[in-house]
Amino acid sequence: VQLQASGGGLVQAGGSLRLSCVVSGSIATIGNLYWYRQTLGEHRERVAAISSTGSPLYSDSVKGRVTISRDNSKSGVYLEMNSLKPEDTAVYYCHAQVQTYDGVWSGYWGQGTQVTVSS
Repeated sequence: VQLQASGGGLVQAGGSLRLSCVVSGSIATIGNLYWYRQTLGEHRERVAAISSTGSPLYSDSVKGRVTISRDNSKSGVYLEMNSLKPEDTAVYYCHAQVQTYDGVWSGYWGQGTQVTVSS
């Protein structure tokens, strides 16, 4: 199972970015999907989550500025970020709960995509 994240970049404060992550491989079922972020020397922080039925959850730090969505037909999860702030600067990682064809559920991580917000 592989997760390919994309969409990061450099943006000015107040701007927007849309992150994408596609899950591929020997997948029977994709469960909950997540976006995390991490800055140097800090723990990885969960930013948003979306259940298999599409129910979203957000951290307080991004609530109202971020929208998580999923497209099950494309095995994709997306993070629309608006009104970006310099403190949103981090490497963003997607994470998926996946059931493979052997029936085993495991968590998988994408490679991370850098988001830099300039003031």
